[in-house]
Amino acid sequence: ENGGFEQATISTRYSLADGPDGIKDAIEAICDKAVEDVRNGVEVLILSDKSADQAELDGTTYIPPMIAVGAVHHRLIDEGLRMDTGIVIETGSAWSTHHFACLVGYGANAVHPYLALETVKQWHGSKRTQSMMKAGKLDNTTLDEAQQNYRKAVENGLLKILSKMGISLLSSYQGAQIFEAMGLGEEVIDTSFKGTTSRIGGVSLSDIAQETAMMRPETADEKAKLINYGYYKPVPKKGEYHVNSSDLAKLLHDAIGLDKTVSAATDRDEAENDGVKPKNAANYEIFKKSLESAPLANIRDLLDFESDRESISIDEVEPAAEIMKRFCTGAMSLGALSREAHETLAIAVNRVGGKSNSGEGGEDTVRIKDLSDVDEKGRSPTYPHLAGLKNGDSANSYIHQVASGRFGVTPEFLTTAKQLEIKMAQGAKPGEGGQLPGPKVSDYIATLRASKPGVTLISPPPHHDIYSIEDLAQLIHDLHAINESAGVSVKLVSSIGIGTVACGVAKAQADVIQISGGDGGTGASPLSSIKHAGMPWEMGLSEAHSALLNNGLRDRVTLRVDGGIRTGRDLAIAAMMGAEEFGFGTIAMIAEGCVMARVCHLNTCPVGVTSQKEELRKKFPGTPEHVVNFFMFVAEEIRELMAHLGYSKFEDLIGRADLLKESEEQLARIAKTKGVTLSGFFGSIPESKDDRAFLRATPAEGGGLKDSVVHVNGGSSDLDREMCNHEDVKAAIEKNSGDTAVSFNIKNTDRSTCAMLAGDISRQYGNKGLDGNLNINIFGSAGQSFGAFTLPGMKLRLTGEANDYVGKGMHGGEIVVLPEADAGFVAADSSIVGNACLYGATGGDFHANGRAGERFCVRNSGAYAVCEGTGDHCCEYMTGGVVVALGTVGRNVGAGMTGGIGYFYDEDGRFDERVNGEIVKFQRVGSAAGELQLRNMIERHFEKTGSEKAEAILDNWDEEKAKFWQVYPPSEAQSAVVSDTIVGETVKVSATAPSEELCYLPVGAGLSPDQTTRCAD
Repeated sequence: ENGGFEQATISTRYSLADGPDGIKDAIEAICDKAVEDVRNGVEVLILSDKSADQAELDGTTYIPPMIAVGAVHHRLIDEGLRMDTGIVIETGSAWSTHHFACLVGYGANAVHPYLALETVKQWHGSKRTQSMMKAGKLDNTTLDEAQQNYRKAVENGLLKILSKMGISLLSSYQGAQIFEAMGLGEEVIDTSFKGTTSRIGGVSLSDIAQETAMMRPETADEKAKLINYGYYKPVPKKGEYHVNSSDLAKLLHDAIGLDKTVSAATDRDEAENDGVKPKNAANYEIFKKSLESAPLANIRDLLDFESDRESISIDEVEPAAEIMKRFCTGAMSLGALSREAHETLAIAVNRVGGKSNSGEGGEDTVRIKDLSDVDEKGRSPTYPHLAGLKNGDSANSYIHQVASGRFGVTPEFLTTAKQLEIKMAQGAKPGEGGQLPGPKVSDYIATLRASKPGVTLISPPPHHDIYSIEDLAQLIHDLHAINESAGVSVKLVSSIGIGTVACGVAKAQADVIQISGGDGGTGASPLSSIKHAGMPWEMGLSEAHSALLNNGLRDRVTLRVDGGIRTGRDLAIAAMMGAEEFGFGTIAMIAEGCVMARVCHLNTCPVGVTSQKEELRKKFPGTPEHVVNFFMFVAEEIRELMAHLGYSKFEDLIGRADLLKESEEQLARIAKTKGVTLSGFFGSIPESKDDRAFLRATPAEGGGLKDSVVHVNGGSSDLDREMCNHEDVKAAIEKNSGDTAVSFNIKNTDRSTCAMLAGDISRQYGNKGLDGNLNINIFGSAGQSFGAFTLPGMKLRLTGEANDYVGKGMHGGEIVVLPEADAGFVAADSSIVGNACLYGATGGDFHANGRAGERFCVRNSGAYAVCEGTGDHCCEYMTGGVVVALGTVGRNVGAGMTGGIGYFYDEDGRFDERVNGEIVKFQRVGSAAGELQLRNMIERHFEKTGSEKAEAILDNWDEEKAKFWQVYPPSEAQSAVVSDTIVGETVKVSATAPSEELCYLPVGAGLSPDQTTRCAD
């Protein structure tokens, strides 16, 4: 009342006596009143669903706040009045982050969640809460503090949503309508959500009014507790239906012969066939029927088959072995899963000829070789924790995933894959990076990911890596360069517009496009993302297939789909919508023993599927045979379907949406689906009954099976090919000792230079690289990703300049970039390399005699780098290594940094403004070890580049060292370079010495007499 603005409150309540259709007149009335009030000078409109008294509460219902806000917002826009007023929504039905995001996104300037705040008040005043505060079990807070905590939690959730959409300001999000609707009819969209996509129709305003009224208590003085409908965890009887449940897991386990009580922790060694019981087809039928008769949960539940052929004998249908070659596992990382679960899945899928997926955590190099040491009991000393093994089994995932966090991405990881997958988005949480809680980061997992044990790992959101289709094309180019025989797949999320993106990805030379539905993802996803992010794969798949076909690009890529696929029926429908390959995620975990306990993020999985705790991992009950049994059932189910439909070859179903129809029976099952219309949307899939050319590779690539064709880089990799074919280079790799020097000229269209060479070396010697030194002198202006994936023994010296992504994925060796001797500029003041240099580096030394762009050393986990200044976001998400900046830096230094050290020369005295203090701390260089590390890295930089800036600092060291700040995360707080309390620890000043061994100097030691005064080697 005292805000200084002219305001008016409009009630959104209307009489129950008006019935469900009364909502339409009520909406019209509040819109008319809003227009009248604004024309009369009202500056703030408050739309309120509060009742004035008990009588009004008993006799009325309310317009849901989303409907009310959207209707008023759009009416005011139509009348040209929206900029003259603000809209505040006062509602009792907003409590979660998503509610606030929707209200703001559809026009609200502010939200007053009075019932949520009242709930906090009642919780705070309860005897239980007060006694827990007194006992120290809860932080002691005042009522005001408790309500502010709730408000802060909501605001943090909104910021998370904004950040993954790439939006900085709430004012930019307000009214932006960055949503897609599902299940809302045309009437609702036109009234409140104009411009929002709703592709399959759905409920009307009357339906919404009826459901809103149904949520009322029967009597005003009813004392019954609020019903828990089980929105996040299944609740028996009254709860919301969850497809994946412990009951479903039990049915599948009975079918595939899995006994969860048999494991290494019990009597597996004594049990016959490792406790694997015979598979039971009758039990699989029960499992299948339980899904078919369950409540409607997916779009495909509303579809049925309509064949254009007579049925055939199942003997005429292609064998299950051929069908299973199209099966893949979802990208579940080692870390999210235990070793046992991850390796068992890989072995099982490889055994049936499918494609296993590493996920974004890397893999142990021991998995590269096929098993040859399995005894008669199915045990192997290579994998002592697994059972049911066979000689010839392979635990090496067919697909190795590269995510924005680059966890576990090394040259050897890339060159030992048959396919490389770029994780642009996850179905369960599009716009977010992967997350691995600290308790799951064991010593083993931290080693694979080049990170710190116990420290939570967060991949940057994908837009940190991929700003545009050109950036994605560059990463595809990089991966094709280091491993020319591996196809590259790109994982996209099912959402509106995916067809346009898919066309861009196909033109960017991807071999496979994966469509991830919003039902996928592990139990470690944030709750709001699980519920409210991503769309069903049916929508994304059909849009992508249609767009690619209409634009003549479908023959250039294979389409893969995942996200809640469980049965042969699901696969058949996906195939008819255009999919050629199929990913199994959660259901594959269930097939190896998961019981859907939903504690993935807590590291307490009772059957060791998603735990890193040794005692729980021993309870893992699965074997490869269990998973193979499941795949066999699915394949045989598909064969039965094919026989019924009259088709002998699976590929003849792909893209045949004309074989699908709406199921009248299913649509009539519940009231809310009566307004859904699927025929218009899925009927728009192009007809491909007669023209099946899209199932083969392009004529230019031979027209064979797409699975056997890999796109190759064109002229942009010619310099790389020239290097690899140079006689001296080939001799140096073969000899693997001594020093070899070669020289080349470069131009800015030469991209990913040296990645092919790194691939050749990695295939021969793995990540350890060369024992000798291959000195490569390069002159000119380098294109993107110069020096990507370099290995120990590779020493690159570029005289000139370089574009973005220099040293991407660098694993060892050395990269030096310096200007030409006669350059007409001051090196320290000029940019010499572009953005995102050393992205995901895991080792090596880098020196740039000039400034670097933004995101320098993002996700660095091992490189030692010196440059003369950087743009914004330096050391972002870093987990290891050391960075020295000898000049000014941009804002947001150290955001998300959980490991490694940074040293920053503060010339203008403003460095403290530029640090993101959420995780890291910063201090002057106070320890002897820290000073020694810094000085020697600068001396090395001078030796390598002749930097005038480095020389000036070293010549006046006693004074200049006081201008450096040291940035460090909590994990480094007790290291010698940060704290002088550590005695006798060695200090690392370089990733590699000339011998390619680790280079250390003892704390307090000077340089030896045979070293130059300015050489850290």
